[in-house]
Amino acid sequence: MDGHTASLEEIEEYHMMVSQMFASEKQGYEHYNRYARAKGFSVRLDDKEYVKGTREVKARRFCCSKEGHRLEKYFQATDQKREPRALTRCGCKAMLEIQHDAGRGQWFVKKFVDVHNHPLADPDQSAFLRSHHRMNDAHKADAVEYGLGGLRTFQIMNVAEKQHGGYPHVGYISRDLYNFFARYKKKRILGRDADFVLNHMRVQEERDAEFFFKYTTDDEGHLRNLFWADSQSQIDYDAFGDVVVFDSTYRVNRYNLPFVAFVGLNHHRSTVVFGIGVVSDETHKSYEWLLQTFVEAMGHKEPISVITDGDSAMRKAIRKILPRTDHRLCSWHIEQNMIRHLHNPMLDDFRKLIYCRMGVYQFEKSWAEFKANYEIEEENEWMSRMYKLRKKWAAAYTKGRYFLGMQSNQRSESLNSRLHNHLDRKMSLVDVVEHTEHCISRMRRNEAELDAICSHSVPFTRIDACLLEINAARIYTPKFFKMVRDCIRRSCALVIQEQTTVNDLVRYEVVLKDGAEGGSRRLFSVECSFNGSLTNGAFCPCRKMECEAIPCAHIFAVLVFVRAATIPPCCVSKRWTMEAKAAFVSVRNANTHVWSEEMSRYRELRNIASIALFKVSKSGERSPEVKDYLQSIIDGPIENDDNTEETTFGPIPSHYSAASNASADRVLDPKIVDTKGAPCKKRMKLFMTFFGLFAMIIRGKRLQNLVCRAYYIYVIFKFVAKQ
Repeated sequence: MDGHTASLEEIEEYHMMVSQMFASEKQGYEHYNRYARAKGFSVRLDDKEYVKGTREVKARRFCCSKEGHRLEKYFQATDQKREPRALTRCGCKAMLEIQHDAGRGQWFVKKFVDVHNHPLADPDQSAFLRSHHRMNDAHKADAVEYGLGGLRTFQIMNVAEKQHGGYPHVGYISRDLYNFFARYKKKRILGRDADFVLNHMRVQEERDAEFFFKYTTDDEGHLRNLFWADSQSQIDYDAFGDVVVFDSTYRVNRYNLPFVAFVGLNHHRSTVVFGIGVVSDETHKSYEWLLQTFVEAMGHKEPISVITDGDSAMRKAIRKILPRTDHRLCSWHIEQNMIRHLHNPMLDDFRKLIYCRMGVYQFEKSWAEFKANYEIEEENEWMSRMYKLRKKWAAAYTKGRYFLGMQSNQRSESLNSRLHNHLDRKMSLVDVVEHTEHCISRMRRNEAELDAICSHSVPFTRIDACLLEINAARIYTPKFFKMVRDCIRRSCALVIQEQTTVNDLVRYEVVLKDGAEGGSRRLFSVECSFNGSLTNGAFCPCRKMECEAIPCAHIFAVLVFVRAATIPPCCVSKRWTMEAKAAFVSVRNANTHVWSEEMSRYRELRNIASIALFKVSKSGERSPEVKDYLQSIIDGPIENDDNTEETTFGPIPSHYSAASNASADRVLDPKIVDTKGAPCKKRMKLFMTFFGLFAMIIRGKRLQNLVCRAYYIYVIFKFVAKQ
């Protein structure tokens, strides 16, 4: 032991090491590395000796990572561009040398030195030593699954630490995880992004007979436009495609291409996705292609209404492709434009023109007064453009039109916000497809959960609830029932003032009760038609039924007056009930990923093993036996049925195999395009967040010192610019 005065414990440890026998060189290294971790030092591979005249390894040496010294040339270099790495070697002689015994087919310890010339690491530091942190295949497979599940890299590391009982037991550090994902993503080679995505679409087409995708290329073969929708999206559109919302202002990809999600409302008033499109630019021709392809994918069924941003090219495309579809502009985008073109108190007055319910004549009068009060000239382009488009945004003109109560494209925003939680503007089209599919799968999972609750329960109603409320609880989905219940309860404050019969119609004059709270005593004439004692038609001038497919309080007041025990079919919109998709077989639980056979076996074994191991852990006697058995599998030889393919830890094979298939019709990656100049929504929202603070500083309400005021203005703009 090299003259070192050893304790009895060290002597026993030494004899234990030198008496070891190993089945392979790798097993010898793993054993010495475990020993090194327990002691507090790191191991690296050193010299090896071959059988004379062959490449067969005869002997192998493993040394302490502090063996040797930094070469002198690195100290003399003067043209170094990077900061040299810290010195770690100090000439430590600790090592383990093993040699192969060909007769017995095993490796024995030839030489072992356990004396170090440096301090050993504490137990909580050993996890950070180089040979003690590396990701094995199981770590990589689990990390990829967590990533596909929407977790960010630091979140995956946090989960791993919790699972293993702390960072010392994880087996790798955060830098290993980041490096692995960097290498994993490099497999999606720039220049083959489009091929990868289209190959993925073809695989989905094989798995889903109704899967639809279509794309176009330019004269040079670069991908220009792409649209896809699976069979579940088409089913959802058939049930809920009466109102479609889409927004083309997001550019979440490295090519700066507009990302367009076609979304709507399902029977739970949750967001449902009908299709996804990526276009090369924001011209009316690109949008025409996109809308035409969308209609084609949906069996040429056009929506009743659409809600979009204020893009002029999109409006032109809608007029051409969807001439019979009612079009409304998103109120959120109008608000942003107002902030850029108007100022207080003009903003508040203009909002009244947008949201206040009034007649067309009253709107025209208010518009003229608005322009006169603020001396707005006819040459004002923005005001002139807004007036020409007034039928697409003013409440005076949208009254009675079918938009399900939506005024903005917040439904599209909800999907895009999920994407932005995980993605950035440097992502590839592959990332767009993968993360979009993940977001959609989560939406469908939530819908399935709500369907299960709705199918096996009925919303609670009080004992003293009226018959219509009890009936509504059995008709509508729970989310929509709450809206109907509010209308029913508000009807209790209304009274039928007069009843007249005109031809086959019965007209009821509905008004607010004397002394009741909640509004003016405006008179509403509700007209109903009857078939015997059953109501087969109802119309109210408030037009809530026509706008939102929900009976208004005035209609419910009439139903209560005629003592109806149930809501008549003419007042029930099927789209808000569980019958909305009864005619379709749902395929929303389909797995969007295709895994290799190896990974499929691993996932199946892991799921079974987790249950079995939890059961075994309850027994103090069986646990060591199972642990030893599992360790024997780890230390044993690898049997892979002569499979020489590289292990893939994610759904790479079916997605990206096109990379190795040279083809004459290969599609090139899209060209990077410039934006129109519209501000990014994320920056706009950040700007609006700080706008109030900025205005306060300018006015000097809190900060009187001019220098201090200027400094805070500088900080705000620097922060917004970085975003």
